[in-house]
Amino acid sequence: MATSFQAKQAMVAEVGDVAKRAHSAVLAEYRGLSAGQMDELRKNAREDGAYLKVIKNTVAKRAVAGTDYECLSEALTGPVLMGFSLEDPGSAARVLTKFRNEHGVVQVTAVSLGGELLPAAQVERLASLPTYDDAISQLMRAMRGPVEALARTTREPAAKLSRSVAAVRDQKQAA
Repeated sequence: MATSFQAKQAMVAEVGDVAKRAHSAVLAEYRGLSAGQMDELRKNAREDGAYLKVIKNTVAKRAVAGTDYECLSEALTGPVLMGFSLEDPGSAARVLTKFRNEHGVVQVTAVSLGGELLPAAQVERLASLPTYDDAISQLMRAMRGPVEALARTTREPAAKLSRSVAAVRDQKQAA
């Protein structure tokens, strides 16, 4: 079914707006996906803060023109699914990698992070990046370590003095 010119313009505007806000982008080949699997993939993407769109290559090239993801234009061949990470840099890669591991149907063809085109093999690395909440908790753990060490260090001399006084007291009571 042919898409009208107005629908294509709306799609270019929508995808272009998402591309301007996105942290990273992933292209994947979706051949072999059933309609039910595609619905499941889209549902997983919505839950994990990613935006997925099946889009024609010429429309996709126009949509990413002038954004950090213009480098993806050279990788747009065949039927593609564009995924943009909206919440954290690894969300789209995480969704597609998890889906590929479960179903084995989706094949990642290109990855872009920070305006740089990366090989498809880098999707695992991008997917392993922590979420925002995970990164904050790791930072808090790292900041808490030195504070706890300082508290132990400053508390130890007083505790040692208390133990020494108690030992002297016990010696004198025993004598």
